[in-house]
Amino acid sequence: MKIICIGRNYADHIKEFDNGAAPTEPLYFIKPDTSLLRNNDPFFIPSFSKQVDYETELVVKINRVGKCIEERFAHRYYDEVGLGIDFTARDLQREAIAKGYPWERAKGFDRSAAISPRFLSLSELGKKVEDLRFQMTLNGEVRQVGEPKNMIFSVDKIIAYVSRYMTLRMGDYIFTGTPSGVGPVKKGDVLRASLEGEELLNFDIK
Repeated sequence: MKIICIGRNYADHIKEFDNGAAPTEPLYFIKPDTSLLRNNDPFFIPSFSKQVDYETELVVKINRVGKCIEERFAHRYYDEVGLGIDFTARDLQREAIAKGYPWERAKGFDRSAAISPRFLSLSELGKKVEDLRFQMTLNGEVRQVGEPKNMIFSVDKIIAYVSRYMTLRMGDYIFTGTPSGVGPVKKGDVLRASLEGEELLNFDIK
């Protein structure tokens, strides 16, 4: 099982971080399976970081094996969606970027990929993936709102692109990128996120 994360996939998120021009092809990185945070368990801020940020994302679960998938057939490789939080040790990431180093310490640490206990079927939702809407609140305050129609690269384009380089397998997760509103968490915070009005994430920061 792989956790594939897409970076810089919403223009408003790129703008808030002043990351320059939008990418011309999907940017992705991998988190290990040990980064999964399941069942709405608490997230414990790691001692090695002074700033851990939340990044709320629509997550697609791959339902069959595929390699070099054509974009027009990509919709056949998923039928359920959920939500996830890509926790990022921002101070470590900035240090890595400044030195030209990889980001694994900042992105792939244990329990850095919160995943919703439930995934919703697209047939149940009655909508195409691009027509969905998700929302995240921190301590009851809305911090992020995302709509896949605003992604630079669609889910189908992401699947087609990534599958050129690696085989996708049943049970793989694709975190599709975060909209604007990213920010830090602190002990005592409560993070909640809903997809089409269905609350899927609700856990404490410790």
